[in-house]
Amino acid sequence: MNLRRIAIVASKEWRETLRDRMFLLLAFLIPVAWMTVFGYGLVLDVEHVPFAALDRDHSRLSRDYVSRFQQSRYFDFRGYVRDERELDRLIARGVVRAAIIVPDTFQERLLAGEPAAVQTLLDGTFPLRSDITKGYVIAINGAFSQELLVDHLARTRRLTRQRAAEIAQPVKLEVRYLYNQAVKSAWTIAPALVMFVLTMSPPLLTALGIVREKERGSIYNIYSSTVTRFEFLMGKLLPSAIISSINVVVLWLMAVYVFGAPFKGSFAFFFAASLLFIVCTTGIGLVVSMLVRTQQAALIITILISIIPSVNYSGLLVPVTSLTHGAQAFAHAFPAMYYTNIVRGIFLKGVGVDVLWPDVLILVAFAVALRVVGWLLFTKRPRA
Repeated sequence: MNLRRIAIVASKEWRETLRDRMFLLLAFLIPVAWMTVFGYGLVLDVEHVPFAALDRDHSRLSRDYVSRFQQSRYFDFRGYVRDERELDRLIARGVVRAAIIVPDTFQERLLAGEPAAVQTLLDGTFPLRSDITKGYVIAINGAFSQELLVDHLARTRRLTRQRAAEIAQPVKLEVRYLYNQAVKSAWTIAPALVMFVLTMSPPLLTALGIVREKERGSIYNIYSSTVTRFEFLMGKLLPSAIISSINVVVLWLMAVYVFGAPFKGSFAFFFAASLLFIVCTTGIGLVVSMLVRTQQAALIITILISIIPSVNYSGLLVPVTSLTHGAQAFAHAFPAMYYTNIVRGIFLKGVGVDVLWPDVLILVAFAVALRVVGWLLFTKRPRA
């Protein structure tokens, strides 16, 4: 291995990258654009659900019941309606996503100690959002019922409200969220988007950089030169790795200061793990570049094999443990899932290599395997 020849190939690749506007955009602007677009676009929080109410009772308790939803930050009140047909029209047009129908004997039945059935209609177009909204409705309804029961016990048994509350709820539930106390989806999505961008950008730079040599015919200069396969591949991959390393810092700054994700771990470990992941993803680009002859083919194939595992099988949107057994096996066949575990562990849990070493070791195995495959596929003897 001759370091001088590696430096010459790397220097040539660096100048080509800076000279080509498409490569320059792909290297520095596209990662920031992806992080911005997906960071603001992937919002999984279910808040401000628009809802309307049909109050047939027009009583003090029915207004009090509806007001519980009005005061919640999870719902946006869009007004009362006159009948169910108007509710149906509003839901069908997407003006409201939830509707509450209070029966005409609501207060009378409650004051008589009888149950009153309140109908809630939810737009099930988006099942996940509907399930979460259903949870909000159940929680507000439970709090209202609990308060009525406490009032009834305090009034009939002449108890203090505190004592009545203890009798009404003998088991008191206290829920504490670990690692993401505010339960903000941005805190979870932002670190995973670092994985998403690093899965897309480095392999594209690598694949296009090598295939460009094939299209221009300059690859024959390499074939006829004394540069070895290893020196050529190292020289071609080095600029991509340096550019991606700069992007790691930029993406980290965006995740922390733009999207507000807490960073509790070690930056040195995060940076080292990110470099390891870059070695993996540039290896994917290297393998792709060995199999195709045009930049268009390299672009399409690299995007396909990068975006599918990074979106569907990495834990970016859905935990891998929630997937089917077949999908989980597929997820384990790509490095994206392991790096997602690492960045989320560092960002949100503050854990280090003592906890995340299995994921790190698997990334090392991926990096070595992809390099070996790329090295074996590359030959200085042109294929016919």
